[in-house]
Amino acid sequence: MFRRSVRLAALTLMASGVLLANNGYGQHGQPRESLKIGDQAVEWGSLPATDGSHYRLADIDSKLVVVVFGCHHCPVHVAYEERLKKIQDDYKDKDVAVIVLNPNNMWGEDTLDRMKKRAAEKEYNFVYINDASQESGHKYGARVTPHIFVLDADRVVRYIGGIDDSQNPANVKQHHLRNALDALLDGQDPPRTETRAFGCTVKYN
Repeated sequence: MFRRSVRLAALTLMASGVLLANNGYGQHGQPRESLKIGDQAVEWGSLPATDGSHYRLADIDSKLVVVVFGCHHCPVHVAYEERLKKIQDDYKDKDVAVIVLNPNNMWGEDTLDRMKKRAAEKEYNFVYINDASQESGHKYGARVTPHIFVLDADRVVRYIGGIDDSQNPANVKQHHLRNALDALLDGQDPPRTETRAFGCTVKYN
């Protein structure tokens, strides 16, 4: 009975396009590479953002960079929008930047115009970048949205995984991203360098 329940739950998640990052890629292709803890972060080139500017990784001069692969119409990412805004608010004076890259193939809701509309509606306080080439997702190994990569001052990958442990904010017990940021700002290693990332599969061409 337990195995049947687990199987049914997994099928339900797959049907909705929501997967765990370490449980596969669905049917939308795979990233060509995957960064690991301790790797040097990869430059993603000059890409357009919803604020009208273009950004490279080299343009971000904050001490810590939270790279979020996200998609504003993924229900899991939507559930985290306010939490991401709060994290940017809470850490902006600590020299931390939240950068969200949309790595999906650019159709429908994933166009830059739709991204600009969502950013305005939700009053994003973080940079939201359109990557029509999908190169950033391929280089970092983004599998789901949201998928987090925290980079230190030397742009070394120090944390990979989820924002916390529950899509429902009322059920959160472990604040993985905040814990990692607090540790790094104190000159320590994150208590957990990798955690489970869960969300909608990245739609690679």
